[in-house]
Amino acid sequence: MTDWKSTTLTLGHSPDPDDAFMFYAMAEEQIDMRGYKFQHILQDIQTLNERATRGELHITAVSIHALAYVLDKYALLPSGASMGDGYGPMFIVNAGKGLPSDATDDERKEWLRGQKIAIPGKMTSAFLAAQIFLGKDFEYAVVPFDEIFDAVRNGDVDAGLIIHEGQITYARDGFELVLDLGVWWKARTGGLPLPLGGNVVRKDIPPAVRKELSDVLYESIAYGLKHRAPAITHSMQHARGLDTALADEFIGMYVNDLTLDYGDRGREAIRRFLAEAHEAGLIPHPVELEFVE
Repeated sequence: MTDWKSTTLTLGHSPDPDDAFMFYAMAEEQIDMRGYKFQHILQDIQTLNERATRGELHITAVSIHALAYVLDKYALLPSGASMGDGYGPMFIVNAGKGLPSDATDDERKEWLRGQKIAIPGKMTSAFLAAQIFLGKDFEYAVVPFDEIFDAVRNGDVDAGLIIHEGQITYARDGFELVLDLGVWWKARTGGLPLPLGGNVVRKDIPPAVRKELSDVLYESIAYGLKHRAPAITHSMQHARGLDTALADEFIGMYVNDLTLDYGDRGREAIRRFLAEAHEAGLIPHPVELEFVE
């Protein structure tokens, strides 16, 4: 029988300010760790999604899209959600290359369907939301999320689907917005947030241990929210191109009450998102969510 408290648990998350904020208290051992030890593994979300399909990490951040492919191996932790509550992944183009500001969503959809779009990975929730909006058949190129601006700027693609801090820096960096999928989703669903990322724990870990690990993660997020200044200072090492004020704004978008616990609204958002994806033939089977309680 595995002694989980003598095992160094692998913990995967993105090298982004919001994830660094969530895990600050764990990384600096500012909370009761319950005797557990963690190795923090920082990789981009597409890589973490792929590793999750192989069950490689004990705990990991994943795209909600990827849940459809990993729930045989992982259960969803109730804390750690990244939800776009009226904002989310964005289609952007070089400034002056987009549509008039009064264009309708349908006009934007038809226009985007004629463009080659850089996406940040096939298993990202951004790509799944884009497919629900645009339909299956549009031209895209997979580009690392932090290279999408360059791909658009250089003309390698016509448009980019951006995630992470690009959502608040695109105008500064010479781009304009075509459509915000988080705005579209909230209107479409009568007010639900767009579920983007979550944290999962391996099912071969006993339920009692999973619950303790869930409590540690909850307390880490709560500690960061209560001790915001040092948590943001810790996060700045991953704040690509952001000053402290912008990093704080970005963290506030994706670390909040929904991050502490999905709640009924967050859980309904995931169910709706994955149900629509299945109905559209974008994921292979219906998804029954299993949360650590």
